[in-house]
Amino acid sequence: MKTKISTIKTNYSEEQLIVLLKDRNETGFHHLYDNYSGALYGVILRIVQSREYTEEIIQDVFVKIWNSISQYDATKGRFYTWMINIARNTAIDYLKSKSFQNELKNQSLPDFVYDSAELSTTNDSSDFIGFSKVLENLETDKQELINLAYYQGYTQHEISEKLKIPLGTVKTKMRNALMKLKDLLKDYQ
Repeated sequence: MKTKISTIKTNYSEEQLIVLLKDRNETGFHHLYDNYSGALYGVILRIVQSREYTEEIIQDVFVKIWNSISQYDATKGRFYTWMINIARNTAIDYLKSKSFQNELKNQSLPDFVYDSAELSTTNDSSDFIGFSKVLENLETDKQELINLAYYQGYTQHEISEKLKIPLGTVKTKMRNALMKLKDLLKDYQ
């Protein structure tokens, strides 16, 4: 006779959560979604600038996290950072997809303007982790690079063209911006 083990615990450490996910434990997945969906939703929304698309992408992000949890390596970075990168890359891939590009061509101008106006009121509320406050501590040029690369999905080459500065300079400034950001984020751990 099997007995059902009740998992009442609701607060897992990052390490415990990773073990649960690697064991394919549904409780771990529910904890993951309950505790990280808001932050990941905010990252995706800043990139795609549409609630409708964000809701589609967030589902894909959690499936990717669930399916690729075995690839997570704690020696390469924090679990949260790994998930943010999955969310960011999924959102950028979505924006570059042919189906999205075709949908944009078929979208009427009033719909697009309405979505942009609606988004401007949601950006601040979706940033509940306070990341925009941390970014404000960076110099303006570093903020611009982070915004272009991580929120708008530009590659370093595209940033070089857009800002009309050499690619090597973009790479150096981006590295410096990320190092400064890493130092600023130490205070929030």
